[in-house]
Amino acid sequence: MIASTSIHIERTTTPKAKPPQDKLGFGIYFTDHMFIMNYTADEGWHQSRIVPYQPITLDPAAKVFHYGQTVFEGLKAYKTADGRVQVFRPDANMRRMNLSNDRMSMPEIPTDLVLDAIKGLTHIDQDWIPDGEGNSLYIRPFIIATEALLGVQPSQAYTFMIIMSPVGAYYPEGINPVKIFVESHYVRAMIGGVGEAKTAGNYAAGLKAQDAAKEQGYTQVLWLDGAEHKYIEEVGSMNVFFKIDGTVYTPSLNGSILDGITRNSVIQLLRHWQVPVVERQLSIEEIYEAGKNGKLEEAFGTGTAAVISPVGELNWLGVKLVINGGATGGLSEKLYNNLTGIQYGKLEDEFNWMVEVK
Repeated sequence: MIASTSIHIERTTTPKAKPPQDKLGFGIYFTDHMFIMNYTADEGWHQSRIVPYQPITLDPAAKVFHYGQTVFEGLKAYKTADGRVQVFRPDANMRRMNLSNDRMSMPEIPTDLVLDAIKGLTHIDQDWIPDGEGNSLYIRPFIIATEALLGVQPSQAYTFMIIMSPVGAYYPEGINPVKIFVESHYVRAMIGGVGEAKTAGNYAAGLKAQDAAKEQGYTQVLWLDGAEHKYIEEVGSMNVFFKIDGTVYTPSLNGSILDGITRNSVIQLLRHWQVPVVERQLSIEEIYEAGKNGKLEEAFGTGTAAVISPVGELNWLGVKLVINGGATGGLSEKLYNNLTGIQYGKLEDEFNWMVEVK
């Protein structure tokens, strides 16, 4: 339900200094403005507005603090060489956000209004989009439950917000291969749970294992299924692909892993290039066997933050598997160059993925 579709705009009178473009990091700095929209059960979504970036105030009993009712998305805006600004597949992000909302018993967002908000906010703060290869403007829409009530039931009030951050490469390795630790003890998600929803608890569940992996020199964690600790699911911030004997394999969507926008884009590109792609249950034993037999040609992760991240090494139960000599594979590099080429306007957008901000 939408009470009003008009977006009120209040511009800042005290713009912030922009950070050096060679020291952006990821999610450290935030633009001058943010979008806010409120929801109540009797009014629906209302009071949509773009305002100066600012702290928010919540009641200590707000349900987001106690029962974790929250979902978020992540997408990016890019600046082309000729000065245009375009956003990568925002409609797909909003469709996925509504799927997450449904799983978390939260109200559906008005997609058209939110897409207008993303474009409007990006337009207002377009001077924050950094130049340079690998740099972009990260857009974070999110919803939190705000009803001040401790009963264990869905909230009757929510706040939807969009904040934006100029970012560089997500991983310090950039397009160079990362080392991944295969987690065999902790469980992030189970089929039937909320693993397929982009909700905060999924990421909180992975932090302990991620910290342990970093202490051993690994960039991220590869999760196995919660029931048998046997089947590959996803990396903490990425879906994962393996090229074995000429065919690309990726875990099928089973209800406990995220339906990644970049994952979907990569599958479309591979099929467009007539590269065989198989989505199915994939065991870690199978990957190690392929590595042992010399059939594992390369591996890579896909995600909004990193785009394409080659995997140079896996560590499972103390056994290290070096992939492609620890170097970036040819397919990983081709995918990265084509995806970023489309995103930065260097290559033709044959799939109509980019939405121009005017």
